[in-house]
This record gives sequence, C-alpha cells and structure tokens, in this order.
Amino acid sequence: YMRAWAAPTGHMFEPGFALSKRLLNFAYKGMVFASIGISAGMVGTAISNGLILARKKLDPEFVQMNESPNVLANASCWAFHMGLSSNLRYQMLNGMDMLIQPVLSPSAFRLLTSVVRSANNVVGGISFVTLAKLFGVQKAAAEEPEEPVDNKKKNKKKK
Repeated sequence: YMRAWAAPTGHMFEPGFALSKRLLNFAYKGMVFASIGISAGMVGTAISNGLILARKKLDPEFVQMNESPNVLANASCWAFHMGLSSNLRYQMLNGMDMLIQPVLSPSAFRLLTSVVRSANNVVGGISFVTLAKLFGVQKAAAEEPEEPVDNKKKNKKKK
C-alpha cells in the first residue's frame, strides 16, 4: 500500500518524502501495530485467564493476587499502546539509526543500538503498565484493611 500511496515503506524518516507522506506512514504503521496489539492482547489475556482458572480448579486453596482483566478491554489497551507508543518508539529508533549509523564505526553502532533498544524495551513495558492502570484494565485485588493496633491496651496488659 505504501508504494501505491508514494509514502515511505519502512519508517517515516526515510529521506525524500513530504511531511504528508511521512504522516501517512505513521498512521499506516500505527494501524498495523494496533492490529498486532489487539490480536496478541486477546490471545495472551485469554490464555492467562484460562491458566488462572485451571489453577483454581487444580488447587482449591489457590488465592489469586490480582483480578483477572477483561479480555476485550485488555486487548484494546494493547492495541492503543502498540498503535501509539510502540509505533512512535519504532519510528524514533529507525530515525536515530539512520542518522547515527553513518558516523559511527560498525562496532560502536551495534553497541549503541543494543543499549538504546534494550532501554526501549524497558520504556515500552513501563508505558504499557502505566496505560493499563490509567485505563483501569489491570487492577490489584482489594486488600483487607488491617485492624488498628492500640498501643495503650498492649502497655496496660504488660504491667
């Protein structure tokens, strides 16, 4: 599709394209990433919820630490994250590679890109968790409040 639309086929920072064509690339890649996100989110969440159900049946004393997320809501969150955050980071990494690769030795470039891409994975994980909490698709189970400790009563009993 991108060639037919005269837009960059790889990333939006490929040389020789107008801003409108770069934005078209960003939108197209966003849709591709969002499609992958919703598909993987549905499969992954369904498998995770299924494994939790199986564990509950096999071990009746198992206490689930967190509430299982809704499959469609969690998958939609994945689609939003992949279409926006992952796409933006993908575009930025490719643009950075395009600028830095010609000025560094191959070894230095491999080292730098490995460090930057590792940091990108961490940033992506943090951004998904933040987004999931913001949208309310991943919640911790409500904890029972502890009974307040009355130190005066304890001191009186000791005497």
